[in-house]
Amino acid sequence: MELIITEKDNAARRIADILSGGTFDSSRENGVNVYEWGGKRCVGLSGHVVGVDFPSEYSDWRDVEPAELIHADVEKTATKENIVATLRILARKAQRATIATDYDREGELIGKEAYEIVREVNDEIPIRRVRFSSITENEVQSAFDEPDELDFDLAAAGEARQIIDLIWGAALTRFLSLSAGQLGNDFISVGRVQSPTLKLIVDREREIEAFDPETYWELFADLANADEATFDAQYFYRDEDDNEAERVWEEAVATEVYETLAERDTATVVDVNRRTRTDTPPTPFNTTQFIRAASAIGYTAKRAMSIAEDLYTAGYITYPRTDNTVYPDDLEPDELLDEFVGHPTLGESAESLLEADEIDPTEGDEETTDHPPIHPTGEIPTRGDVSDDEWEIFELVVRRFYATVAEAAVWEHLKVVSEVEDYRLKSNGKRLVEPGYHDVYPYFNTSENFVPDVDEGEELSLTDVELEEKETQPPRRYGQSRLIETMEDLGVGTKSTRHNIIEKLYDRGYVESDPPRPTRLAMAVVSAAEGYADRVVSEGMTAQLEADMDAIASGEATLDDVTDESREMLDEIFANLADSRDEIGDQLRKSLKDDKRLGPCPECGEDLLVRRSRHGSYFVGCDGYPDCENTLPLPSTGKPLILEDECEEHGLNEIKMLAGRQTFVHGCPLCKSEDAGEGPVLGACPDCGESGTSEASRDEDGETAEAHGELAVKTLQSGSRLVGCTRYPDCEYSLPLPRRGDIEVTDDRCEEHELPELVIHSGDEPWELGCPICNYQEFQARESDTGSDLEALDGVGAKTVEKLADAGVESLADLTEADPDAIAADVEGVSADRVRTWQAKA
Repeated sequence: MELIITEKDNAARRIADILSGGTFDSSRENGVNVYEWGGKRCVGLSGHVVGVDFPSEYSDWRDVEPAELIHADVEKTATKENIVATLRILARKAQRATIATDYDREGELIGKEAYEIVREVNDEIPIRRVRFSSITENEVQSAFDEPDELDFDLAAAGEARQIIDLIWGAALTRFLSLSAGQLGNDFISVGRVQSPTLKLIVDREREIEAFDPETYWELFADLANADEATFDAQYFYRDEDDNEAERVWEEAVATEVYETLAERDTATVVDVNRRTRTDTPPTPFNTTQFIRAASAIGYTAKRAMSIAEDLYTAGYITYPRTDNTVYPDDLEPDELLDEFVGHPTLGESAESLLEADEIDPTEGDEETTDHPPIHPTGEIPTRGDVSDDEWEIFELVVRRFYATVAEAAVWEHLKVVSEVEDYRLKSNGKRLVEPGYHDVYPYFNTSENFVPDVDEGEELSLTDVELEEKETQPPRRYGQSRLIETMEDLGVGTKSTRHNIIEKLYDRGYVESDPPRPTRLAMAVVSAAEGYADRVVSEGMTAQLEADMDAIASGEATLDDVTDESREMLDEIFANLADSRDEIGDQLRKSLKDDKRLGPCPECGEDLLVRRSRHGSYFVGCDGYPDCENTLPLPSTGKPLILEDECEEHGLNEIKMLAGRQTFVHGCPLCKSEDAGEGPVLGACPDCGESGTSEASRDEDGETAEAHGELAVKTLQSGSRLVGCTRYPDCEYSLPLPRRGDIEVTDDRCEEHELPELVIHSGDEPWELGCPICNYQEFQARESDTGSDLEALDGVGAKTVEKLADAGVESLADLTEADPDAIAADVEGVSADRVRTWQAKA
């Protein structure tokens, strides 16, 4: 029997389908899927099934000095015991093993881990390695026809990264967390790549905070030719370096120019310049450029990569982790284009490209031999096979390939310079003459600016002169894609890890919002490192280690050489940290409190802080507790993010509740508390009102009386709104209302329930909610029809709901309690990371 080992279950299923011609049988062993056909068995891992860690005697943070971890032994342990056990069972029966994990440093290490598990129980069988860049029939068949050997040097490079990251992360994380007294789930995390990345974000924030704006003025006017064709113009002058400048830095000068232009009715054309510009098509996608393009259409780096990995595993695109920007010689662009001919969405563009006399793809600067640039394989999913997000990313990859084999675009530029006395105005027009690649790649801006044909010496009418006062702006925060590009330029991280590093910064509470903004804790961690251990946040240090790991991969260095050098580096860092623990702890504790501060408590003047109860819910509490017990509730949905916006009335920062697609701005918690109470009465309560089930109560004389509740619009202190009974808590009847928008109680009434119909005014179009009882009943009916609330999650469509149901996940509650790795093993096309993202949103 031949044992085939892949990196994930969905890859195992795909490869089994290809190699067996769709005739494989499926069974379960220790909860792991095993695919069998013709004397072969294929099993998928779940990424790393073996991890590195310290021996158990180092596990107690309080009993072990962080510096002791630097030279502690590192041991390998099974992290997915059921998969390891299954691998051992199958390996004992095998006559040959084939490792078919992803072809990169991480995939080679995962393959080596599988190799060692097989060798533990069967040291005689041959073990071979197959490599491919797309899980398509041709590539997989070719890879199995021409197997290779495992690259132990490449795997050792991955292992060195594991060991170094463990030692650096554990030692420094424990030191900072213990110094600040911040243990448990809220420990202070430090990482070899994470910390230099965080410093990039913090340094940019410092530039923003230190920025001192300068005032300047710009002047604009409308011009029109004899045909009354109107176009825009802007005042400019020549600066000291003889460059064109539009910003006027002296108000007196700006006012003088404005008054002169405003007094004139005409301007004279003194120069007309026409030119054409060739707009070259973009180069093929490598990982960084793919993330940048996906970011432009609304996807975070992690989400884009997660979708790309799923599309790769399903055989629709090539491997998404690559530095290469040059297509391989054996790629036939015309043959790949031909696969899309006739497709309802993508076919027309493919047909137009095939009409060219010659198809010559663009090339970038990076050419590597491991993987080609990211491009489609020629296999096309139907819209029902993939979610809307997956289709959008797939189409982006396809159209980028189209763009790289398309003609260049051509723009025509027209610059007109007009003069009023000694002052000059310029008008810049542009027109897309030949759309070229823009016809097949509609992701770049192709807006035009109209300027009519005019001649030198022509008189133009001058109207609507405007003088605008402006201020220089601070540098922008890094967007995720720009941050990844900067990391790449500095050699921080790898194509496989950069997007995960950014996600970790969010998870650790170091950054918030998008683009990422550092928290006060992040600023303090970077400041502490700069003051006492600058190498922790130095991009030069981590770039050098990345270079050392590349040297291991090429056989120029050994794993022991690089890890020993890293330990020595960390020894030096701890020598500097040892005497500064108290100072660092004070600095971090202060910053932790700053990140939770909203403003002054109205009862005692101490700080109001966002706190978390022992049950996990969030609330606002006074820092003066127990002397001051003032608290304010927060919504139960989402995680609070303190915004920069401040309530004018109370001086408190507003709060946003982060809850995936349900994220909303809660606002000032004190305003919400003051707004709480009952609003307009709508009618009788169906449970205890006149038309409902009456309940007995006592009147003032102790006699039995009938209680009749009414339904009223209520606002809770947490900001939630509902229609509830006025007899609460004796009657708990309630109906949900939207959190945002003004509620209008109309004169129209529901014939069935005799309640007024409601309209919610939020955004451009009012929402006619109608009778609140009917609305809620319709919602319940919809939920019953779909049979699942999972479709509320981004990226979960009806098809995915069916797959999840087959795996025993039928509701959000099921999803939150499920094991992501188990779901990924059972559900084709769904990764464990994707499940974790859904769980976080759920």
